Amino acid sequence: MAMTVAASMAVMVPRVPSVSARCSAVPYLPPRSFGRSSFTVPVKLLSGNGLHKVELMKTRASSSDETSTAIGTNELFTDLKEKWDGLENKTTVIIYGGGAIVAVWLSSIVVGAINSVPLLPKVMELVGLGYTGWFVYRYLLFKSSRKELAEDIDSLKKKIAGTE
Repeated sequence: MAMTVAASMAVMVPRVPSVSARCSAVPYLPPRSFGRSSFTVPVKLLSGNGLHKVELMKTRASSSDETSTAIGTNELFTDLKEKWDGLENKTTVIIYGGGAIVAVWLSSIVVGAINSVPLLPKVMELVGLGYTGWFVYRYLLFKSSRKELAEDIDSLKKKIAGTE
């Protein structure tokens, strides 16, 4: 009887996993401290006579970083507002932006539909790999073809900018 009570007690006691038996690929990081004190990372170096601690990094929080970030965002918003006010056809920009959002949405639907077909994703990967190989052979492998590619890109930039 005493043996069954001890066995039942052993079953009822929960096991606490040890710290070393974690099953995670992410290394353990100590919790962050949000105080105003300086942050140092000690590193132990092995020298001729023993171990020495070296401060690898020392930083101190200051309010100057917060003001520079606030100034940067204020400049960004004022610059965007000036550009928006300088536009003549705001409706055209809104229509193009909405069209771009709809195009991205439709393309994600098409890619999802292609991905759901059993063999088609692997075929598309092979097509992409083949095209990548052809592009490398055609434009990147030889010096003359690299110059041709650079000239084609420059002419495209000029067409887009409207300087050609």
